[in-house]
Formats: sequence, C-alpha cells, structure tokens
Amino acid sequence: MSRQVTVQRLLEEHGRTYAEEAGIRLGDTPAPLYRLLTLCVLLSVRIKAGTAVAAARELSGAGMRTPRAMLKASWQDRVDALGRAHYRRYDESTATALGDGAELLLDRYRGDLRRLREEAGGDPERIRALLREFPRIGPVGADIFSREAQGIWPELRPAFDARARDAAAGLGLPKTPEGLARLVDDDDLPRLAAALVRVALGK
Repeated sequence: MSRQVTVQRLLEEHGRTYAEEAGIRLGDTPAPLYRLLTLCVLLSVRIKAGTAVAAARELSGAGMRTPRAMLKASWQDRVDALGRAHYRRYDESTATALGDGAELLLDRYRGDLRRLREEAGGDPERIRALLREFPRIGPVGADIFSREAQGIWPELRPAFDARARDAAAGLGLPKTPEGLARLVDDDDLPRLAAALVRVALGK
C-alpha cells in the first residue's frame, strides 16, 4: 500500500480531531482556545480519551466555556459535571485544577490564550513551556494542545508527538514530523496527527 493511500485511509477512518469530537469549533478566539485547554487538562491523566471528551462536553453543556464561567461555577458544579461523564477517580483533583487554571489564565493573560502566544514570540517550545505552567498540563498536555492547535497557530507546525510518530513508523510512514507534514496539506495536519494517535490507542 502506498503512503498516500495509507494517509487517505487514516484521514477517512480516524481523522477526527479530539476538539471536533468534543464539539469545539476551533478558531483563534478566546472561548474555543480555552475549551481546547480544558480538553487538554482532561486528557492529561490516565483515563480513556472518550471519557475525557465526554467530560469536556459536560463542562461545556453546563456553561463552563470561558475561564470566567469556570471560576463562577462552584467546585461542586465542576465535580458534578465530571461525574456525569463518568470521569471518576480524578474528578475532585481535576475540578481543583480547572479552577486554578482559569484563575491563572485570567490573572496573567486576561482570559485570552492569544496573549500567551504573543508572549512566546512565535517560539513553539516557548508556547509549550508556558502551557505547562497551567495545573495538570505537563508535556503530554502541551503536546496535545500543539497537535490540535497547529491548524490555527502555524508556528506549531508540524506537531506530531511521540505516540503519533510511533504509529506512523508502524504503518510505514515517515518517522519525523517534517516527513509526515509533507504527506498532507497544512489544513489536514491536525487530522493526520489525531488519526495516528487514535491508531496508536486502538492497538
């Protein structure tokens, strides 16, 4: 099977980003960027991706779509929303992390992650370092954010984390982000990265 056929099948069968699955129409505006950050917090623990996505949907459905709304909600409101998505074991610590993260975002960036991007000055490593200052966002969470946001923040391209690269190698695709990026248009980079991660998790 040629690389192009493999990539086409990946995009067709698995090429749905996690943001899309969570109902986030990603754009370079404060609310969807914050919802993506929230999703990354939820995905950053050892829990099934589907459960984290469901939790993101519950938080959004409960109105917690901005850092101000997240802070306005009580800690118990956040725990309850996570519980409805069966986000067990981590619900209480995550509710705390979401509240603390919302406060940090408001205090330091006036609620707008685009200000974090400006502070990073176009340096993708600096973006990831600043993201890691948020509670619960470690290297994995920063990689997820980069993977999903590379469609709207070009300086993050190409973002393929270790899990995506390992899956690519197993499928006979290039092992480097640059090699993978040559296989699709820039607009499809987030979809290809998500597809490779889904394949890796599917194993």
